[in-house]
Amino acid sequence: MEALYLLVPLSIGIVFVAIRVFFWMSDSGQFDDMVGPGLRVLEDHDEAVPTPPTGPATDAGKHIGEQDRT
Repeated sequence: MEALYLLVPLSIGIVFVAIRVFFWMSDSGQFDDMVGPGLRVLEDHDEAVPTPPTGPATDAGKHIGEQDRT
C-alpha cells in the first residue's frame, strides 16, 4: 500500500510531462505536413539518373543477356 503513495504521483507527473512534450512538438511544427513525406517516397525520379558514357562498347559494360552485335 505504501508503494501507491509513490507510484500514483509519479504516474501523474509522467502523464503531464508527456502532454507537455506533445504540445511542444505540435507548436514547433512537427505535425504540419503528414502527407508530404509519404508521397515523396512514391515519386519517380528517373530524370535525375545520369546517362551512361558514350564510347566504344566493351565486354565489361554489357548487360546480362545482351548479345554481341559485331
